[in-house]
Amino acid sequence: QVRLEESGGGSVVPGGSLRLSCAASGNIPRIKAMGWYRQTPGNQRELVAVQASGGGTNSADSVKGRFTIHRDYAKDMVYLQMNSLKPEDTAVYYCWAVIGTSRREDTYWGQGTQVTVSS
Repeated sequence: QVRLEESGGGSVVPGGSLRLSCAASGNIPRIKAMGWYRQTPGNQRELVAVQASGGGTNSADSVKGRFTIHRDYAKDMVYLQMNSLKPEDTAVYYCWAVIGTSRREDTYWGQGTQVTVSS
């Protein structure tokens, strides 16, 4: 059983910064990719930034230049440094990971952490 646990959400004024953390635990053969999605009420979950274990990163255009994803491979963790936050960044942020072996892989989600950007 694999578990993803997020931390670091909260409230911040526009222009502020937050850092999200996510730790994977349990039976982890190999993390193939790890990253972050976000969701607002009534909308689909959208990609924020993800990083494959080969190092390739994919991020939303809306966060480029402001958000940075970092993985700690030794600790099975992923971080999202969010700078210059805007009210439209307000959402529940979910940690995401693809974990498995060469024969099988599964997608896992964290429980979500709220980020609110408001003056």
